[in-house]
Amino acid sequence: MKKLALAIALFMSVLAAQAQTKSVPTPAVESDDQESLAKDYLSQIMGVALSATSNMKLFNFVHDWIGTPYRFGGSSRKGIDCSAFTKQLYSDVFNLTIRRSSRDIFSMVNPVGKDDLKEGDLVFFKIHSRSISHVGIYLGNNRFAHASSRGVAISSLDDAYYSRYFYKGGRMLESFKNELTSSSADQPGPDNN
Repeated sequence: MKKLALAIALFMSVLAAQAQTKSVPTPAVESDDQESLAKDYLSQIMGVALSATSNMKLFNFVHDWIGTPYRFGGSSRKGIDCSAFTKQLYSDVFNLTIRRSSRDIFSMVNPVGKDDLKEGDLVFFKIHSRSISHVGIYLGNNRFAHASSRGVAISSLDDAYYSRYFYKGGRMLESFKNELTSSSADQPGPDNN
């Protein structure tokens, strides 16, 4: 009889505990909260503090491409080089069509000092060369995204290697932005034929 009473008491206490810990549905995470979580996540991965004004499209693009293998002359997820990565980023993030080689891209920018770089600016390097041979996209906190020999990665301008070969920063010239925007508007698209 004691065993039966003990079993009933144990059963009742389990039911009472379940009633007290009944789960309350949590409200769906709001889009502001989701964006905040995304910013925190990308901040940790990229080593860049993402402020409220950061271009999330830029950081999401970079995150999606990290680890893509390097291939000279490549322009796809199977393999990409630095200028093709930059060209693709500027097309997808800023809706601008820029030139294909790092030297040609440099001809489209207004030079900017290392201390004046802003998110989305370009960084140019002369690696084992007298002319520009590498380009990346500045993210902030002296970090930049680029297609390196290790694939698409985020590196620091403070790294001894990149510090040694850094040439200049560059900001897309307004005249090229306007020219590129107007020329793409003048191009017949699939709906204009």
